[in-house]
Amino acid sequence: MSTTLTPAPAAPPHAAPRAATPRPRPKKSFRRWIYAGTILLLCAAGAAVWWATHKTTGIRYTTVAVDRGNVTRSVTATGTVNPVLTIIVGSYVSGVIQQLFCDYNTRVKKGQVCAKIDPRPYQTVVDQATANLAMANAQLLKDRVSLGLMKLNLERATSLQQNDYVTLSALDSAKNAYDQAAAQLALDSASVLGREAELKAARVNLGYTEIVSPVNGTVVSRNVTMGETVAASFQTPTLFLIATDLTKMEVDANISESDIGGMKDGDSAVFTVEAFPDRVFTGVVTQVRQSPQTVQNVVTYDVVVTVPNGDLALKPGMTATTRIIIARRENVVRVPDQALRYVPGGFRSGSVPASSGRVWVLRGGRPTAVPVTVGLDDDTNAEIVGRELAPGDLVITGEERANATSRAAVRGPL
Repeated sequence: MSTTLTPAPAAPPHAAPRAATPRPRPKKSFRRWIYAGTILLLCAAGAAVWWATHKTTGIRYTTVAVDRGNVTRSVTATGTVNPVLTIIVGSYVSGVIQQLFCDYNTRVKKGQVCAKIDPRPYQTVVDQATANLAMANAQLLKDRVSLGLMKLNLERATSLQQNDYVTLSALDSAKNAYDQAAAQLALDSASVLGREAELKAARVNLGYTEIVSPVNGTVVSRNVTMGETVAASFQTPTLFLIATDLTKMEVDANISESDIGGMKDGDSAVFTVEAFPDRVFTGVVTQVRQSPQTVQNVVTYDVVVTVPNGDLALKPGMTATTRIIIARRENVVRVPDQALRYVPGGFRSGSVPASSGRVWVLRGGRPTAVPVTVGLDDDTNAEIVGRELAPGDLVITGEERANATSRAAVRGPL
């Protein structure tokens, strides 16, 4: 019996493939190590951020000890040194300077002749006025004699008319002639007075040709030379400036309107001049003038400081740097102004009254705020009125951080 082998049927072209064999899964212990490492990294990063943001920085404080001393408030200004009284000597008449008898630094007496203008034109006027006066006197004498004749004629006519030897018309004519002679005599008298006045005026002008000093003093300026012509037709020319007393000088200081409120007579003042930079001159405010001076919209007032000048070191016209003392407190508790402006880092300043303030005192290595009452301030030190501070306390004026550029952290005013 034979056996027939039948081939197996071929698989269809689109038959599904057999399923793949599954891979083995990772073990649970390996995944736990990954989770733990991630958590450790996050914790390390957080710790680093926290340490960077909360790390402490070393701070060194700059301190100044509270002490006792003087607090002086003053105003500084520039001024000009001038004599207390300067006399301007001018000329009343015009003419040519014929002679000069005074020069710079000449000490003169009252009435001393300093210059002479050519007197010949004015002498001519005097001579003419003298002649006119003589003519007027002669005319007066002539008319006085004529008046005597008219008086005799009137008396004769009156006597004859009483005996009817002349008419009333003749008597009236005689009386009229007498009255005219009397009027002419009065006119001549007035003319004489006028000629006398002209002569006096001419002599006055002649006297003005001699320029004399009106005071005792020293000539500080001479503005003419011999042979120069001065004209006094519109404005009196200045020939000399005479200082009455150079042993007393004054400084005209220009004080701004913001500082003039504290000025008063009797305030002390000190100043220096460039000629003597190492010498300090002292004076007293003698006048605070009310007249304002405006230059380029800046208003200033003239404050006069009088100073002795016995050795004549100060010269007229010198520029003085003046310091006028408005207020002064002696032997008071004081702190530097930097201490009032200082605020530690991280604190914010608050608004306080102008008469109050706050300072930071270093106690136990830490800054401690102490409210204080401020008195006089001279822009360098401030007076402490109350008893909040005592000499020897260390007030903080600044701070320095170790990890930054060394710099004092000074804040704005409290």
